[in-house]
Amino acid sequence: MGNQKVNNIKLGAFVLSGLVLMIFAFFIIGKNNNIFGNDFKLKVRFSNLNGLTKGNNVLFSGLQAGTVKEIELINDSTIEVIMQINSKVKSFIHKNAVAAVGTEGLMGNKVVNISPVKGTSQKVEEGDLLQAKNMANMDEIIEKLAQTNNNVANISEVLKGTVLRIDSSAILKLINDESIGISLKSSLENIYKMTLNANKMTIGLNHLVNDIRKGKGTAGLLLTDTLMAGTLKDAVVQIRAASVNANSMTIQLNTMVKDLNHDLTNGKGTVNTLLKDSLMAKNISLTMENLQKGTDGFNQNMEALKHNFLFRGYFRKLDLQKKKEQEEMLKAAQQR
Repeated sequence: MGNQKVNNIKLGAFVLSGLVLMIFAFFIIGKNNNIFGNDFKLKVRFSNLNGLTKGNNVLFSGLQAGTVKEIELINDSTIEVIMQINSKVKSFIHKNAVAAVGTEGLMGNKVVNISPVKGTSQKVEEGDLLQAKNMANMDEIIEKLAQTNNNVANISEVLKGTVLRIDSSAILKLINDESIGISLKSSLENIYKMTLNANKMTIGLNHLVNDIRKGKGTAGLLLTDTLMAGTLKDAVVQIRAASVNANSMTIQLNTMVKDLNHDLTNGKGTVNTLLKDSLMAKNISLTMENLQKGTDGFNQNMEALKHNFLFRGYFRKLDLQKKKEQEEMLKAAQQR
């Protein structure tokens, strides 16, 4: 009887110790602690944990790497998080890695995400402090979404008012009027035709200018032939001399007419005797008429030469020279 009681006590103690060991193992596993391995600690400091607590997971590049061991408040703006990291991951974490508070899934538990950074750096050691990267929390994201929704609503109201004004405006009526579209189409076709004509005119003018530069045609010959230019200059000089002679002849004829008029009035001189002969008078009359016609024709030719594009510049120079001579004569008269 006594042995049975002792055996029961031993069995109860054995079962109780096994239960305690199993609970302890479950606790260790729940805390992600390695029972038979050597874990090491890393630190990171955040300004806001966004709900991170002890026992939350630590991920390295998305893989389970450890747990949050302790959380200490350093000051009013700094919170230090001590992470217990599996020693198997130690060789992959470098000192330039960054840590950020994230979420498992969309609405899951908070975790610490350790992300590698490009570049060469040494491997972490026990108690190293990693660089923190502050992430926007869900409240901030929701607040920004709310602001965005308000802005979208305001823009929608403004667009609604704009659309209503456009719907009642005269511009929309013009757009809906089919006759306006036909008129615009015909106008665009006319503009297109005008553009083609302008291009053709430009091409023609370019060909004309090229021909003139090459000395082709009458205009090109006149503008490029130096001999022709000299000939024209001599012709202009001769025309000028003829003009001077014509002016002298006109003055002499006026003097002669005055003398004839005087002789006729007083009945003296040979002219009076000649005029008494009707045949002689008729011949003289015809001669004077022919002379007047010739003078008129010469004046018309001179006037035509003045308007010719080849001699226009020359006659303008003559006019300027005459004006200068008249001004000089006026100045000389004023000085006297």
